Amino acid sequence: MDIVSVPLEIMKNTWKYLGVALVFYSLIVGLLGPVPRLVILNETIRNLYFHVPMWFTMITLFGASVGYSIGSLRKNSLRHDLTAAVLAEVGVLFAVAGLLTGMVWAKFTWGAFWTNDPKLNGTAISMLIYLAYFVLRSSVEDPEKKARLSAVYNVFAFALMIVFIGILPRLTESLHPGNGGNPAFSNYDLDSNMRAVFYPAVLGWILIGFWIAQIKTRLSFLETPWD
Repeated sequence: MDIVSVPLEIMKNTWKYLGVALVFYSLIVGLLGPVPRLVILNETIRNLYFHVPMWFTMITLFGASVGYSIGSLRKNSLRHDLTAAVLAEVGVLFAVAGLLTGMVWAKFTWGAFWTNDPKLNGTAISMLIYLAYFVLRSSVEDPEKKARLSAVYNVFAFALMIVFIGILPRLTESLHPGNGGNPAFSNYDLDSNMRAVFYPAVLGWILIGFWIAQIKTRLSFLETPWD
């Protein structure tokens, strides 16, 4: 690597360094910085910095996966199909992280790891829908047929996920803020100190999510015998 290529490589990877920096910042300040003293929530409100960014990252990755699936259909590209699958895999990883952090939060605020809440149930259904996506992929051997079926299924899976975690909880009774008539966090307790940590955390985890997907995509390309 010559002298000229070094700064170019640094610029190329700037978004990765930014993601790492933002995540470390949100972890440190999120655990040590000031937070509103609220009834029931108390110190557990710090979980907002970790739980909610997982969902933002999950939705962003699933959305990018759908974009590549559509690209796979338009261009008949197996590489686009494989990229869509990898993005969906990493999206599920963040979905699990969001579910686990939410369960811990629920235990300390609602008294149980799992309640009969429409958003929790919708999340569980959405994860099953995406797990079925991977079962579909593994059950079809022909690469082109797999790509077409997976792409169509992925589009519907994303639409159903938005319905189950974004629309239905707002139409029914829900314990989650911003759903079922409950005010959202930003309406009553997300002060300026928390915003200074929350938004960087969201951006940082999204960048980390794409970095993980990029690494896994490159490995998958190396392992795949292309014609």
